[in-house]
Amino acid sequence: MECRVLSIQSHVVRGYVLGFEVDSINSVQFSNHTGYSHWKGQVLTADELHVLYEGIKLNNVHQYDYVLTGYTRDTSFLEMVVDIVQELKRANPNLVYVCDPVLGDHGSMYVPQNLYPVYKNKVVPVADIITPNQFEAELLTGKNISTEKDAVEVMDLLHAMGPDTVVITSSDLPSRLGDRFLVSLGSQRHVHPDGSRTTQRVRIEVPKVDAVFVGTGDLFAAMLLAWTHHYPNDLKVKRYQSGPGQRPSPPQLELRMVQSKADIEDPAIVTEATVIS
Repeated sequence: MECRVLSIQSHVVRGYVLGFEVDSINSVQFSNHTGYSHWKGQVLTADELHVLYEGIKLNNVHQYDYVLTGYTRDTSFLEMVVDIVQELKRANPNLVYVCDPVLGDHGSMYVPQNLYPVYKNKVVPVADIITPNQFEAELLTGKNISTEKDAVEVMDLLHAMGPDTVVITSSDLPSRLGDRFLVSLGSQRHVHPDGSRTTQRVRIEVPKVDAVFVGTGDLFAAMLLAWTHHYPNDLKVKRYQSGPGQRPSPPQLELRMVQSKADIEDPAIVTEATVIS
């Protein structure tokens, strides 16, 4: 049976290529991504999201295995997402909600501050997988990350809020491979049939690319969803694709999704994750 995903975010989930049936709702409809100097378009409102979801329900095609959400700028929209996720989970208790809690980066927020309490108090508690960067993880937990031990404690705090899988997608921690590498960390909590719990924690070090791309967070969350579906109980065997440390020219800053189809389906470059506990 095919796996179905409801994607509510600013970019279409890449799951089509990996065999997922995806229903996409664009949280924004822009002329181009915001990495350009100018853009035009509309932001989907909570009422408009509700109307679209009601249309899906009327046709009885709202049986989903996953929900994936990313960037939004509106609190009522985010609260509507929570209502939809809760309703879908009542219909399918095994549904997995993957949330990229887009709040900001490098010490500053790039969404309205009133989204923060909604993410912390309503969204994260219903999420199963979350993919914050270091700034977002610190913001959600109120704890700074200066060491790997701090990062583990922050991931444990995020687990306590609800999600069983936490991936800190980027951090300022020093890499053991040198300053040309970026450190990411992941933690996956398992509940065994006897009720006992174990947690697998990993560190991933990937080569840095000296450029700022738009849409990589959406891509990462979508790929994590896909590979988690194939390997639900082992965070270490997820496939983390990395690239060479060359500075791209401006035209190369567009994500080449069509040209990268083979890499999405079967990544040729795999970064090994190190189990840290």
